Amino acid sequence: MASSSIKSLDDLLAEGVAGRGVLVRSDLNVPLDDEGNITDPGRIIASVPTLQALSDAGAKVVVAAHLGRPKGSPDPKFSLAPVAKALGDKLGRHVQLAGDVVGSDALARAEGLTDGDILLLENIRFDARETSKDDADRSSLARALAELVSAPDGSAGAFVSDGFGVVHRKQASVYDVAAVLPHYAGRLVATEVKVLGQLTAAGERPYAVVLGGSKVSDKLAVIENLATKADSLLIGGGMCFTFLAAQGYSVGDSLLEESMVETCHRLLDTYADVLHLPVDIVVAPKFAADSPTETVAADQIPDGTMGLDIGPESVKRFTALLSNAKTIFWNGPMGVFEFAAFSAGTRGVAEAIVAATGKGAFSVVGGGDSAAAVRQLGLPEDGFSHISTGGGASLEYLEGKTLPGIDVLLH
Repeated sequence: MASSSIKSLDDLLAEGVAGRGVLVRSDLNVPLDDEGNITDPGRIIASVPTLQALSDAGAKVVVAAHLGRPKGSPDPKFSLAPVAKALGDKLGRHVQLAGDVVGSDALARAEGLTDGDILLLENIRFDARETSKDDADRSSLARALAELVSAPDGSAGAFVSDGFGVVHRKQASVYDVAAVLPHYAGRLVATEVKVLGQLTAAGERPYAVVLGGSKVSDKLAVIENLATKADSLLIGGGMCFTFLAAQGYSVGDSLLEESMVETCHRLLDTYADVLHLPVDIVVAPKFAADSPTETVAADQIPDGTMGLDIGPESVKRFTALLSNAKTIFWNGPMGVFEFAAFSAGTRGVAEAIVAATGKGAFSVVGGGDSAAAVRQLGLPEDGFSHISTGGGASLEYLEGKTLPGIDVLLH
């Protein structure tokens, strides 16, 4: 996917943005605990460079973002209020939060912006048009968003796409708004496209891919695509049990996609020299932090237990495969890392990637739970070459799919 013909934030800054309205689509979809506290600010931190550059250059910045999956109408549980405060703290300046998306409060606040001000619109998904399948619906929201950054004389503002985590979505604030405003790629989107391009190009070998997470079906396309490119593809997490079942092993009460067993059997036959499965598993009788654990061979999972992490021998084998890799892509934890008893597999593999990176390997963490695991387990973020902010977008890019939010920037 070429990025050379996409205009960049630097192009926009060179044109001059002082006093000009600029709409930025950021990805501020951060996890919250039950009290509404942000548990991982990674995406907020990643959005700062673009917003800081525009503010410092005197733009009147309006930010669109979503949080969670509201049902197309306002829901206090998904308000961006905690995000506005955290974003302001990271930027070192006040960030206003509009009381609506493109309603009277957003319009009034946008009109009142002075050079360098930043306004965050309320959760864009509070407006059902954002995710509508109807082109006309999305287009009407896009025009309303564009109006927020238009000058009083009617001259258009600009749009900066900086939410890489949503560029695989054909949504109003991601895709349609680029049709009505001059458009540019923000710092984050430009970096992500460049880094993922390195993974799809003929990078340095050996090339190792580590895939975890719960479902084979979610990763099938990327497995099939990368198995032809990688020298080794290591499978962990909940998805490994469908592969183990395909080998004829009993997996007890472990996560299993019955409908994918035959597919996994075919993959194991086709890519026998590339695919690597765990050789031991940490099992427990129930999914709970305090459930008693036992480590068993991968072909000896007892009935009445479920696998919740890869075992120490698997970590050793995976580490050996990663130790000489020159290019590494990791997406998905090896187990239920949120529970200390089932975090050793993810930690071990992550530490192996950090060690390989220290020896010169190019390593990319593919967003989502993997990025959260890095931070939650206290691993050094600078121990990886790049930590992506977009799990689904990263995978779709590596599958070779066209990402609507990137494709539209080319036109």
